[in-house]
Amino acid sequence: MKVGVINYGMGNLGSVVKAVEDIGYTCKILSHPKDIWDCARVILPGVGSFFDGMARLKDEDWHTELHQYVLEDKNALLGICLGMQMLATFGDEGGGHEGLGLISGRVERFDKLGCSERIPHVGWNEIEEKISDPLFSKIPNKTDFYFVHSFVFNCEKTENITSTCLYGFHFPASVRNGNVMGVQFHPEKSSKAGRQLILNFLEQKEWSR
Repeated sequence: MKVGVINYGMGNLGSVVKAVEDIGYTCKILSHPKDIWDCARVILPGVGSFFDGMARLKDEDWHTELHQYVLEDKNALLGICLGMQMLATFGDEGGGHEGLGLISGRVERFDKLGCSERIPHVGWNEIEEKISDPLFSKIPNKTDFYFVHSFVFNCEKTENITSTCLYGFHFPASVRNGNVMGVQFHPEKSSKAGRQLILNFLEQKEWSR
């Protein structure tokens, strides 16, 4: 299976590619939207501003190709950190920008939602599964993963929240809508558990719910 990692100039490409290759899969960095059709699974990584990330995806027409890839052809997409946030309907960061609209919700800053903890949220924190999800197969509940973020995916539908993390309040640590899923933490920086999560994403035969 060939795994694609989208390159729009704001991703943590090296560590994501290494994580995929370390578990035995062929990985391809995708620099053009049409490249996704060579891949059975696609990962959308990201670090930085929601506004800048979405502006780049739209400028290069990634959003059009991704919609066809996941909505029409039902291929699986995993968003990581900013990549998860951009799955949302809208993001406040940078003055506000429409997201990919693949999972209903709004991305908002921690303190806007009432969090009094230090921002950004950086470090290892445990996540609590809200539903049984194949993405967390063979990973014990309340395992620690590595986070770096200041904004939170405020889901419109609670059924799209697959796990939460406590940092001032319980926020979505992972989300899923059928074959579209995202994790707020960095699995590629989360040791053995993170590798297992990536492996689960790649090995699940069908993603639907």
